[in-house]
Amino acid sequence: MLRVFLSLVGVVSAQRQVTVQEGPLYRTEGSHITIWCNVSGYQGPSEQNFQWSIYLPSSPEREVQIVSTMDSSFPYAIYTQRIREGKIFIERVQGNPTLLHITDLQARDAGEYECHTPSTDKQYFGIYSAKMNLVVIPDSLQTTVMPQTLHRVEQDPLELTCEVASETVQHSHLSVGWLWQKVGEKPVEVISLSRDFMLHSGSEYAQRQSLGEVLLDKLGRTTFRLTIFHVQPSDQGEFYCEAAKWIQDPDGSWYAMTRKRSEGAMVNVQPTDKEFTVRLETEKRLHTVGEPVEFRCILEAQNVPDCYFAVSWAFNSSLIATIGPNAVPVLNSEFAHREARGQLNVAKESDSVFVLKIYHLRQEDRGKYNCRVTEREKTVTGEFIDKESKRPKNIPIIVLPLADNWVVKIPQHHQILSQGHLESSISVEVASNASVILEGKDLHFSCSVRMAGRLQGRFSVIWQLVDRQNRRSNIMWLDRDGTVQPGSSYWERSSFGSVQMEQVQPNSFSLGIFNSRKEDKGQYECHVTEWVRVVDGEWQIVGERQASTPISIIALEMGFAVTAISRTPGVTYSDSFDLQCIIKPHYPAQVPVSVTWRFQPVGTVEFHDLVTFTRDGGVQWGNRSSSFRTRTATEKAESSNNVRLSISRASDTEAGKYQCVAELWRKNYNNTWTQLAERTSSLLVIRLLQPVTKLQVSKSKRTLTLVENKPIQLNCSVTSQTSQNSHFAVLWYVHKPSDANGKLILKTAHNSAFEYGTYAEEEGLRARLQFERHVSGDLFSLTVQRAEVSDSGSYYCHVEEWLLSPNYAWYKLAEEVSGCTEVTVKQPAGAAQNCLLRKRCSPGPPLSPGLSSKASEVLPSSRLDSSVICLRPHSRRTRRLPDQRVSEEDPVATGFSRV
Repeated sequence: MLRVFLSLVGVVSAQRQVTVQEGPLYRTEGSHITIWCNVSGYQGPSEQNFQWSIYLPSSPEREVQIVSTMDSSFPYAIYTQRIREGKIFIERVQGNPTLLHITDLQARDAGEYECHTPSTDKQYFGIYSAKMNLVVIPDSLQTTVMPQTLHRVEQDPLELTCEVASETVQHSHLSVGWLWQKVGEKPVEVISLSRDFMLHSGSEYAQRQSLGEVLLDKLGRTTFRLTIFHVQPSDQGEFYCEAAKWIQDPDGSWYAMTRKRSEGAMVNVQPTDKEFTVRLETEKRLHTVGEPVEFRCILEAQNVPDCYFAVSWAFNSSLIATIGPNAVPVLNSEFAHREARGQLNVAKESDSVFVLKIYHLRQEDRGKYNCRVTEREKTVTGEFIDKESKRPKNIPIIVLPLADNWVVKIPQHHQILSQGHLESSISVEVASNASVILEGKDLHFSCSVRMAGRLQGRFSVIWQLVDRQNRRSNIMWLDRDGTVQPGSSYWERSSFGSVQMEQVQPNSFSLGIFNSRKEDKGQYECHVTEWVRVVDGEWQIVGERQASTPISIIALEMGFAVTAISRTPGVTYSDSFDLQCIIKPHYPAQVPVSVTWRFQPVGTVEFHDLVTFTRDGGVQWGNRSSSFRTRTATEKAESSNNVRLSISRASDTEAGKYQCVAELWRKNYNNTWTQLAERTSSLLVIRLLQPVTKLQVSKSKRTLTLVENKPIQLNCSVTSQTSQNSHFAVLWYVHKPSDANGKLILKTAHNSAFEYGTYAEEEGLRARLQFERHVSGDLFSLTVQRAEVSDSGSYYCHVEEWLLSPNYAWYKLAEEVSGCTEVTVKQPAGAAQNCLLRKRCSPGPPLSPGLSSKASEVLPSSRLDSSVICLRPHSRRTRRLPDQRVSEEDPVATGFSRV
């Protein structure tokens, strides 16, 4: 009884469940839609069949059958042609999930779709079908750019406008982008506005967009203007606009209902060839009193020796010296004295290099240095006039004293002065922008001083950091005269502006630490000392106070991990597949992460780099990725946490193992880079599968009886094929009762080449064979002209289906054998015959002079005894091409057949 009960429970638990993609789905006319359907909890074969039907809005109760995986006669006539043309089909994704494809969507395709799975269960139990709604709307998206050819000179501004219009009742989002393309090259994204209203630029324009050189503005409701303020020679090419209309499906995903590309505007850019650039270099920025320093002002331009340039040197915006085209330096009075004593030198090292040397630095030499280069033009009178001036960024240097003794020891208690009995009444409060931050984020502190009365004197302030080992470091100090100095361990970072201190108000002081590091965590203390001037004019300490706040910094590499996923490990030829590299945690956009996709082809042992998304947003393809580049789309989310590789028209060359490698970087205060961590994903194995064959050949059997000299008409019909691009090889066979296997008559290859089989050669049939492929492409005919009794037999065709791989190589997908046609050829009634009768084992009379010497070939010696030989004239068998005619009579040779 218990066994029966468990058995019943098992039956009940197996319940069929059919699920379909949630609707309603909104799609535009002319687009390609896919609708998924799945079945679970069934009994029977692992691979289930699916049937799709539609209920039209005009007749919601009437089922109209569309397509089936098991029955080619299932579709109604209105869908037959579209199915034959491959515009409607069912795709098995993997196992039982399937996709209904409808390409070139039409308005009449709107309605309620039903996915049904025929039962293979022992008894009906569960849900065998599911429905969803599809709404087809007109494609109203239009993009317009005035087709024109523009001529610009380098550094000129460029403006182009794109009109984007769309009328859609449904709530949708619009994305608009400008793209640039050179002839024969792939398009490059200039700047685009995403459906989420975010601006994004391609790698080639990202830096210019960040500097405000490239803009995308929306003017009114339909106009999108591209502005490039200073065109470059590399901008020469075609600019066009591309827009997409997006709608959010019920499952929350976004779908591009339609995309439109405008006509292009050709832009020609004439280079000036007169530009020059200037850069300033020095070996280091942190020095000690007495050390030398050298600054090099480097000029880069074409034909420098043929041009005239003047160079001026400045220190903290004060002029040091100038060097004219005659290379003679002129120094101002202060620096002229130092130059005379051999402490300083200004010189022209070459046509493009100018040098400032200070041989013995003083502490007052700390500050900002720069050079300015001015191009000059010589007039016909010999005078020089200034044309264009350029200068690089300032280089600040710090000059440390021989001993770092500037830090004032802070008294431990209040000082109450005897003169006037002054006592401090201040209190200190410290606040920060956050107590816990991610490494690389900025820290901002404020130190506020509160007083009981009005300010009596001045304040000096010291910021200090106490780390977890209770080590104390001086960050920055502001003395009572307002001079700010960094601590010894913060000199370098301060020189690059990464650590800054400022007196915001008389009683408020700020500290900024930019691009924080892990070692910046700890307790931040603000020490305030109050000073007053006493009767004798000396400054005395009234008292001091301090306050602190803790800061915790999360290391960037904490939790850093990378995962590679693919939804399609088994990919069918010519299909597309996506690989995703997901990086955790979800870093902010400013955290630099480089991602490399690596690939190991099947049958090899080494990985090679396919493509790398660099830390600065660029894309670099590997040396061995040429076969991928034309069929691969890459995408990296702005937040750097998802890197997608989409490969279309998959072929054998993409089969193998894929791996994702992510590197986490940090940009240092001095513009150098430090790699913090590297993570490698697990392997993704992508297998390439041949398409599931749909080849079917007619199995109909025929019986054909005819008299001699009539043609034998043989047909071979392909009733189902895998692809509209399938090619077929057809082999024709005949089987005689005396033969174990069929003999090959004729073979036509998939490329239409043909060759005769051994049977045609042995029997001399070449002159009587005619092969034909009908216009429909799925019917093949073989005609044997002027049939003879010996042509009787069982005929059939063997069909091979061939497809072209994405690598443009033909491969055989499947083969099928047709049904047999039994052919019987009889002699005409009343035909005159001459018969020879030979008695068994007795020498017969000699053959008639009219008989061919080939009689022994036609009649095997083992079967000549007691045989009746019937003689009749017939045509000579000659070699010919299929389109040649055969003469009706041959006066030379005669043949014979055995009956």
